[in-house]
Amino acid sequence: MTKGRLEAFSDGVFAIIITIMVLDLRVPHSTSLAALRGLLPVFLSYVMSFLYVGVYWNNHHHLLHAAERVDGRILWANLHLLFWLSLAPFTTAWLGENGIAPGPVLMYGIMLLFAGIAYFILTKALIAQHGTESNIAKSIGKDRKGLISLVVYSISLPLALIWPMVSCAGYVLVLVLWLLPDPRIEKHLEMTR
Repeated sequence: MTKGRLEAFSDGVFAIIITIMVLDLRVPHSTSLAALRGLLPVFLSYVMSFLYVGVYWNNHHHLLHAAERVDGRILWANLHLLFWLSLAPFTTAWLGENGIAPGPVLMYGIMLLFAGIAYFILTKALIAQHGTESNIAKSIGKDRKGLISLVVYSISLPLALIWPMVSCAGYVLVLVLWLLPDPRIEKHLEMTR
């Protein structure tokens, strides 16, 4: 399989994930603006998940742009990432419908943690394919942001059962950390041109 087919397939899955999430936004049965207040938790969970999926799509794009080729290990690592992200519509809807409750916050965090682990595995598979001196390896470096994210998720998960609001703050913290595109790959590719 070519790198282009992997990118096209992944882009399609990202688009479907976002489409499914937006379809869960329901129109209020009233014409008053006050009716929107009840939809605020659903809307906020959608915004957070949309941004998360957008962050993954953006970084995935940069990662594959730096790749020269893919192999079976990369294909499976990519599917692993897409599997966990495909749970975003379910966990987002459950979180939005039930607010900051322990169960939904925990499941949302599990989805985030395993998506983060899967992305980490994908980067390692790409580095293994391209070598430790490749553009990808040099661009990713020690991946401090990725490791910090996994630590914050791991701390936030058990907190979801006790203090779900603190757990959500951890998820938002990681989102803010990644909100801007990771410039490492772009900078490194510009230097090697």
